[in-house]
Amino acid sequence: MTTSSISSESQLLQAAESSAKSSANTAAASASSSTSTSASSSTAALSSLADNYTTFLTLLTTQLKNQDPSSPMSTDTFTSELAQFAGVEQQVETNQNLATLISLNEDSQMTSDTSLVGQTATADSTTLPLQNGSASLSFSGTSGETVAIAVANSSGTIVKDAVVTANSGTNTWTWDGTDNSGNTLSNGAYSVAVETIDSSGTTSAVPFTVNGTITGVTKGTSDMEVEMGTADIPMSEVTNISGSSSNTGS
Repeated sequence: MTTSSISSESQLLQAAESSAKSSANTAAASASSSTSTSASSSTAALSSLADNYTTFLTLLTTQLKNQDPSSPMSTDTFTSELAQFAGVEQQVETNQNLATLISLNEDSQMTSDTSLVGQTATADSTTLPLQNGSASLSFSGTSGETVAIAVANSSGTIVKDAVVTANSGTNTWTWDGTDNSGNTLSNGAYSVAVETIDSSGTTSAVPFTVNGTITGVTKGTSDMEVEMGTADIPMSEVTNISGSSSNTGS
């Protein structure tokens, strides 16, 4: 292997590792951030509306008690304000009812989606599910193309990387769950990146899909999610579901 080849390989690995770390950090930030549901937002809105309404009535009562009897205040303004409060309250309650309907629909969908358990799914995701000590991803390549693959754990630490020579068409890379030192890692969700490099030394991301066995279906913050062991992947990222698999591990 020439010095130039070693340099290109090192540059390629660095690019893949950087992308994998970035994906891991993004996933960690998303997992730790608390997102309010529509129902809780509606509850907060009603609470705020009630506080404002109480304040409004207090001010209105004070105005009425201290108005000049010879020149009473017009009722048009506070009548209009009362109507606005009523309208806002109806809108908030409508949002609550819509949130309830959405939740019921998700429950129904989750019940029907449980039939997917045990099947193999392909997803457009940077989350690589390690199940029963095995994980795999697929990408399209050209014959002789140099490709680097990097895997990071939830802390953003690179645990596995590899440089492979692609074949023309679809390529599948299988990971045996060991790190770069040969230690066996725990099943779970890892972040992965795939990069290639051209003749001018410019690296670029290679589109890929991850594969895994569906072990459950759950409600996410904005979408239904399929569980592949402890890896949760939005249903919208699933591109294909095939027949039953014997690999139903965690």
